[in-house]
Parts: sequence; structure tokens; C-alpha cells
Amino acid sequence: MGMPRPRFLAPMIAAVALTVSVTACGGGGTEASGQAGPGAPAEKIKLTVALFSDFHYAPLYEEFKKTHPNVEIVERRAQFNDHHTNLITQLTTGAGAADVVAVEGGYVGAFTPSPEKFYNLKDYGLDKRQSEYLDWKWQLGVSNDGSSLMGLGTDVGGLAMCYRPDLFKKAGLPTDREEVSALWPTWDQYVETGKKFVAAGVEGAKFTDGPGEHFRAMVEQAPVGYYDEQYNIIAGSNPEVRKAYDMGVRMVNEGLSAKLAAFTPPWNTGIAKGTFATMVCPAWKTGTIKDQNPGEGAWDIAAVPGGGGNQGGTHLMLPKQGKHPKEAAELIDLLTSKESQIKLFKEASALPSLPALYDDPAVKDFVNPYFGNAPIGKIFTDAAKALKPQKVGPKAGDLLKAFGDALQRVEQGKQNPEEAWAQALKDVGRIK
Repeated sequence: MGMPRPRFLAPMIAAVALTVSVTACGGGGTEASGQAGPGAPAEKIKLTVALFSDFHYAPLYEEFKKTHPNVEIVERRAQFNDHHTNLITQLTTGAGAADVVAVEGGYVGAFTPSPEKFYNLKDYGLDKRQSEYLDWKWQLGVSNDGSSLMGLGTDVGGLAMCYRPDLFKKAGLPTDREEVSALWPTWDQYVETGKKFVAAGVEGAKFTDGPGEHFRAMVEQAPVGYYDEQYNIIAGSNPEVRKAYDMGVRMVNEGLSAKLAAFTPPWNTGIAKGTFATMVCPAWKTGTIKDQNPGEGAWDIAAVPGGGGNQGGTHLMLPKQGKHPKEAAELIDLLTSKESQIKLFKEASALPSLPALYDDPAVKDFVNPYFGNAPIGKIFTDAAKALKPQKVGPKAGDLLKAFGDALQRVEQGKQNPEEAWAQALKDVGRIK
């Protein structure tokens, strides 16, 4: 969902196939295709759902089962980057795509120029949902030419900063989330706090996991990121990108980084064992933290430097290779409904895409005991409200990876910062 989201972007989730028996008989008062006459059993239908992590959809499949008893749902998962590159290959070759596919925000722009590859959700009545959504989130799911509704949004990744109170205490830093937030209204102040942490010599722990996710957060907080308003790539010339890169280099040079790439097994272990004290934390990542079982109260949540923002978030789309678009459309309608988004927020910290829910007590007043009773409803909805969205072009994920790889080369001592930047610009120049 963003869930994971980024990875450098890449959640290292072992590829699995999860099969869940589910149903089909026209949800929402419509009749399932292939349904037989009165007294006859409905045609058996199989829907495949391709995801890049555990979206915690199993209970919602059971909800779908109540109105669709003749549908079997097969869920398959792959690593984040593999999932998206596989989808590109499947659409190119015309074979292998699932009925329902999750596409993360950094990649959705790779598909919106090609509406002919996907079913138009308007044909299944889902354009009626537009008024429910954040406008920018809805627009991300619309084809570039405006002709087709290609996807419905699941969640948004309102930004915060997760931190370890126990490690902060050892470093002589505040542990209260309000006081921690006050340490770093800016990214410069975040680095200065990190230097104090390093100076305290906390055994076995670095200040943060690595610079990659911080780089992404800074770029995505800027008014303009990798693309201008006309979808021209400006990543190499945008000073905001260089500023974020330089901040990542500072984190490395000041010894703040544990040199762990997000969503790798060592990173997962670091969350559980406390080998780093802070990490950029979009709403969905709190679910990732909990999945590593660090213990209740081991992590808490403060404001992110720079003031709000979004990272990740997902759309559900229907490739035209699917044979049962009506049932697939009904499924994504249920998975993205108001009731489902509230359930997924409570279960997996997937921040809803529906702004009316930001004032719903079920979201706004929700506190998470696993994170020291952090008021995550308020923290993440405030961050989402502060967001001013950027243009997301078709190669945004590839551009992010180019700069992420550059920072990794610096961390690993393979190149100095200027050499790594120069190579990143060459890599960006090859992205069309």
C-alpha cells in the first residue's frame, strides 16, 4: 500500500502465492457475469490479485465472499521492484498479468500513458466514487489523456518520523514525542540532532537506517520533483533534488547511517533489535515495523522534518488480460470503500485516500498502543493535509532508483559524492 512502499525502494518480501477462496454474485446490487438462471449454481470464477506486500486483504476477501460465493481469489506477491517490472513485461507481451494489480505511487505514471492496456473503470460505474477522494489521489489514477479511469486509490503515505525512545534516552535526548518533534522542524536540525546522538556513543546503534528514504522524503516535499508540469524530466537540473542528495551525503559523512537499505532482511532485523534510532515513516510503514515484532512501545512516532508530505500509496488497476472485469471491478470497489479503508487503517496503518475520513473519529482519534499510544490518526492526517502533490511522470521510480543507487555507492565507499552524482546524472540521461 505504500504499504511498502520504496526501496531503495524495494521491500524485500519473499515472493509468495496466497490462495484464498472467495465468492461472486454481483456486489452492490449488480449481477455477476456468467451467473446462471434461478436455482442453478453460478459459474465458477477465479480472480488473481497481484501485490507487492501483505496488504492485509484476507478479511476483506471474506467480506466479498458474502455476496460473491462463486469466486476464488488467488493472491500473489513479489518484491516491490520485481512486481512492477513484471507488470511492464506482462503488458508488453500480452500475457501473465493478474486480474487486479497494485501499482505504487512512484510507478503509476509508468502506466497512465497506456489506457488501452487496462479496463476503464468508468465502464463499471466507479467514476461515481470521485467525490469521495483527495483530488490529487484521484487524478493519479486517470489516464494522461483524461479518457480513462485506470485505478482506484487505496491509501496515501502521510509522512512522520519513527524513533526509538530507549535509544534516545541512552543518548540523553528527549523521549516525549512532542519534544522530539521540536528537535527537528528542518532537515538541517534533524542532522544536527543526529550528530548529538553519535557524540553520545550509544553502543550498537546508529541514528538512522540509511539516507535513501530521507532523500525521497525531501524530494517529495518539494514543490517540484523529478518532472515539471509538462512531464519533462528535470531531475538532474532541479536544485531540490541536489539539495536532498547533499543532505543524504551529510548523513553518511557524519556517521549517522546504519547503511541499511529499506526492506532488506538486515533492515528488518534492525527494526526488531534497535540498531538504528530513527527512520522516515509514512503511515503504512508502521505496519511494517509491527510485523518485525520489536515489542510494544519500542518505537514511537514524531513529526517529520520539513512539514508534512506523502510517500507511497497505491492504486488498484485492472489489466485487459483479465477475463472477468466486472467482478474484478466490484472487488476493488469493496477493497477501497470507506468501511474497508477504516479497517485497513486500524489493522495496517494504511492512511485512507478519502478525506472525509480524516474527520471521522474512527480515524482522527485513533491511537496505536503498539507505538506508545501515539495519536497516529492526527499525526498522519495532518501530514496528508499539508501535502502539495507533484507531477508524477512515467519513470519516477527509475529516477528515484538512480539517485538511491548513487547514495548507496557513497555509503559503500565505491565513489565519492561528486563521482556518484555525475554517474547518477548519466543514468538519468538514459531514462526516457
